[in-house]
Amino acid sequence: MMAASPLLAPCICFQVHQPYRLTSYDFFQIGQRSYYEDDELNRRVFSKVAEKCYLPAAQFFRKLIERSEGRFRIALSFTGLVLEQMADYRPDVLDSFCDLIATGGVEVLGETYYHSLASLYSFAEFQRQINLHGAKVREVFGVEPRVFRNTEFIYSNRIATEVESLGFRGILAEGVPWVHPHSEANYLVKAPGTKAVKILLRNSFLSDDLAFRFTDKAWKGYPLNAADYCERLAGMHGQLLNIFMDFETIGEHQWRDPGTFRFWEEFVSMYLERGGEFVSPSMAVARFEVESDYDCSQPTSWAESERDPSAWIGNAMQKEAALKIHGIEQAVMETGDPRLIHSWSKLQCSDHFHYMNSRVGSDGLAHRYLSPFETPYDAYIYFMNALADLQIRVDRINIARSFLV
Repeated sequence: MMAASPLLAPCICFQVHQPYRLTSYDFFQIGQRSYYEDDELNRRVFSKVAEKCYLPAAQFFRKLIERSEGRFRIALSFTGLVLEQMADYRPDVLDSFCDLIATGGVEVLGETYYHSLASLYSFAEFQRQINLHGAKVREVFGVEPRVFRNTEFIYSNRIATEVESLGFRGILAEGVPWVHPHSEANYLVKAPGTKAVKILLRNSFLSDDLAFRFTDKAWKGYPLNAADYCERLAGMHGQLLNIFMDFETIGEHQWRDPGTFRFWEEFVSMYLERGGEFVSPSMAVARFEVESDYDCSQPTSWAESERDPSAWIGNAMQKEAALKIHGIEQAVMETGDPRLIHSWSKLQCSDHFHYMNSRVGSDGLAHRYLSPFETPYDAYIYFMNALADLQIRVDRINIARSFLV
């Protein structure tokens, strides 16, 4: 009788992010009001997510790690924006995540501080934000990120090369079947021309079963239970199973009612009892060799069926807004004004462009659900108005500086 194949190691990563949503910034505020955010809305949304997701889920995962004596592990990718909001709005949430990371069962990943699309427009800005993020993670959690996760899983060969130059040894990316056969998502790969950085490809089917289909009563796999999921993982071939999703899936996108917490508790227990092992991204990078090249010349992402950046820069409004915000980079940096640079940087957040998405159908419904604005056009107009005011502030400072030279 043939021995059963060893269980593949799940590598589970969560993104933790909240944007600063803009206020309804109309034309008449341009040049008069230099603050663009809806503080009341941002605080209210954050507190809601804190109660439904951040606090209970952080405590829940801490107990799972402690109960398993560290055999259960996860990775978290915090944006700088969400860490700011934790400190400003709910320090108890930050304390809860610090307690979770102190278990030793959590790896903190590198990110762009402002959850931006800078990797598509400016590698100087991309690098600046990665360095800012690394400094923030060291300050808050006392750890050094070794594996990188780009905004919205945007990835290309060029991005991999840049990330390697910054000292990272791993990068997360979407397992896009037209770049590489989907079955190979369970193997480490690398970009042509890179030497050390290894790519962990997201297994979209395993990830989306938990992130999206878990509560879908029309899905043929509903209701998904831990035993069935363990059996599915046991039938996989490869090196590891990369399961990546939003942290807000736990308790926010999926409330407690459908049994989300119960599923995770049973799944972790069953998989460990069957001899399975959970690994962090850094453990995977250290343990497994690269299987093949992953030649991705054009940027991909984890969004929608296209798996490209079009969810953020697919229509004329999005393209114009993105080009204009990144087009003033040099002028903004020349001001040397930390507060203005911070304001400009926050306007780079990918969520602002996501709200401008005008697609219809199921993808469009998802955009509408997440947006604080009634229409994509409203999102575009208020963003461009805020940007116009920012441009005035930049010009005033730089003109004044020119007279002093």
